[in-house]
Amino acid sequence: MTKVLVVDDETNLVELVQSYLVREGYEVLTAFDGLEALELARANPPDLVVLDLMLPGLDGIEVCRQLRQFSDAYVIMLTAKTEEIDKIVGLSVGADDYLTKPFSPRELVARVKAMLRRPRSGAAGLSQPEVTPPHKLGDLVIDELRHEVRRQEEVISLTAREFALLVTLSAHPGRVFTRFQLLERVWGDEYYDDHVVDVHIANLRKKLETEPGSLQYIETVRGVGYRFEVRDIK
Repeated sequence: MTKVLVVDDETNLVELVQSYLVREGYEVLTAFDGLEALELARANPPDLVVLDLMLPGLDGIEVCRQLRQFSDAYVIMLTAKTEEIDKIVGLSVGADDYLTKPFSPRELVARVKAMLRRPRSGAAGLSQPEVTPPHKLGDLVIDELRHEVRRQEEVISLTAREFALLVTLSAHPGRVFTRFQLLERVWGDEYYDDHVVDVHIANLRKKLETEPGSLQYIETVRGVGYRFEVRDIK
């Protein structure tokens, strides 16, 4: 049975969401603070986490950051704030989607269903005909079979979405992908704000281009999108 972890300090909201999800056939775990959520996720790995941004103890951002160290569960962040920065921060630490309170439980259930329809393994929904053998681009080795990226034998830790973006872009060096094309290939056919692409690209760049003057891999094509180019910027 698909397992969903619901984390919020509002008891009534947790019970409401739980009732809707149970009705749809999901096994539901509940937690009311950040530490309890992480303990539950380690003991009973969920397929998806509904995570409130404002929690006692550890807030949702820190919970999501720590969760990503040991889990590839989908994360839907709940926030009572409407400022764009809160959404961006949530996405930057590995959340897959966000929902602003107050929300309809039916809308949440619909998003849960849509997200769980996408494959979680490997490239997180990336659609491609076959997995290619490890290949070297610049000083990176991209190994799709092992789902890892290495630089001089050091593994670079990427989230599933970041890896999917890198695989998509690096499979066609020089080709420009629009944000919509990247959304379609990496996030699937469900609607997302295309700003999520910019956030994940920024995170990917930080991990790939760690040293000043190091190789640059992802180029912004202003007004269009992104492309993969190995450039020596020393």
